[in-house]
Amino acid sequence: MRTVRRLLYRDIVGAVGFVTLAFLSLFFFFSFVDELGDVGKGGYTIVHALLSSALDMPARLYDLFPITVLIGTIFALARLAQSSEFTILRTGGLGPGRALGLLALLAGVFTVLNFLVGDYLAPWSEREGVSLKAAVQGGRELGRTGAWLKDKRAVDSGLGELNVSVNVKRTTPDGVLEGVRIFEFDADSRLVTRVSARTARVGDGFWLLDDASVMHWPTDASAPVQEERTAQLRWPSGLDAGVVAAAVLPVSTMSTLELWRYSRHLAAQEQAAQRHSIQFWKKALYPFACIVMMALALPFAYMQARRGGVSFKVFGGIMLGISFVLLNNVAQHLGVLRDWTPWVVAAAPSLLYLLMSMAAFAWLVKYR
Repeated sequence: MRTVRRLLYRDIVGAVGFVTLAFLSLFFFFSFVDELGDVGKGGYTIVHALLSSALDMPARLYDLFPITVLIGTIFALARLAQSSEFTILRTGGLGPGRALGLLALLAGVFTVLNFLVGDYLAPWSEREGVSLKAAVQGGRELGRTGAWLKDKRAVDSGLGELNVSVNVKRTTPDGVLEGVRIFEFDADSRLVTRVSARTARVGDGFWLLDDASVMHWPTDASAPVQEERTAQLRWPSGLDAGVVAAAVLPVSTMSTLELWRYSRHLAAQEQAAQRHSIQFWKKALYPFACIVMMALALPFAYMQARRGGVSFKVFGGIMLGISFVLLNNVAQHLGVLRDWTPWVVAAAPSLLYLLMSMAAFAWLVKYR
């Protein structure tokens, strides 16, 4: 059995590695061509475009790896079937259950590898890519309306707990927030305080605001609005650096744990958390797609085709991989629109394809 395992694993790992390298090379070229449109803007050079494209590759690897596992495994098994090697292995005692167990073990290794890439390498490279562009362009704009955050703050002025809304216009390469506006509302949704600051730095339990302007609306309608200006203001806040980073950076820069924490923060602040909850479950469950893809590839080994079979099977694997990605994306968007249960949305495509693979495998073993 050790010889059989070595034969299967060597062929599958080699094929998966080759397909993965080919896909990454193709997507690196596409990413580089796309980055060329920014060359010359704000000191952005071809070197920066190359670095940005390279930093984009770990995220591409995370997304593409289950598909390359499917295509590489199909290629390896189809080649063994075409040369009758797989038939000899079956005659020598490699039953369906044992073959499935051997592939499941290798699929587990691929799952762990994809999880490490998606949870550590890809978020780091995405953050570095964002920092690279921000450093070259002198900062990062956060859209037309900026980034919005919500918080609650207890005060001792008799107003109880204030609802806080924070708007950030842009960020600098070193993480400083620019164009900060803070709105504080009482329990009756009346504006109590508005704070405007040129820049802000996030500390532990507070924000340090520079060049701040504070306007107070008194509870007595006849009293005048008070305004004060200060060069530096220490504003207490429960919005820590992790929450702020999650709000101002793309979702792809967040790990599984960070997504879970941020979705809980959004839910606690009564904000829409469906998108981030689905993203959390998708990121947590997506590495297991490697197991599904290898299970989906195993039936191809039981299809006897001695002439022209490998290319046909690889093409079928590519179509299956594309359909899996499309179903994943469609399920995610429908889950947000229809407010479906997040873990069901994330798990449904993989479970569906796993059932399909097991049904095809059982039918081929029984009738072919």
